[in-house]
Amino acid sequence: MTGKRNKSVECADGFSMSVQAHAGSYCSPRTDKGPYTEVEVGFPSHREELLMQYAESPDRPTDTVYAWVPRQVVLTVIAKHGGMISGELPDGISNLWQGGHGDR
Repeated sequence: MTGKRNKSVECADGFSMSVQAHAGSYCSPRTDKGPYTEVEVGFPSHREELLMQYAESPDRPTDTVYAWVPRQVVLTVIAKHGGMISGELPDGISNLWQGGHGDR
């Protein structure tokens, strides 16, 4: 197993997704230590248009990974869904908790 695995991000409106970055994922830099500028998103709870251009299998939007997603896109998705209520983000991506607060 390579690198730390983050707990899935759950947002205030129920949307969830996995956000990973380590040597074995589609991220930049592709190492086990950030900060990361691009990350791998996986298996969102439903189709999210902001992620679709990064989908490995766009015909299966909830059953695929999304490669090299810029950190700002991840933060925009989280904000769109009301902020995080639980989960973890890779190094270099500030947690956007519900209510718009940064790292706790």
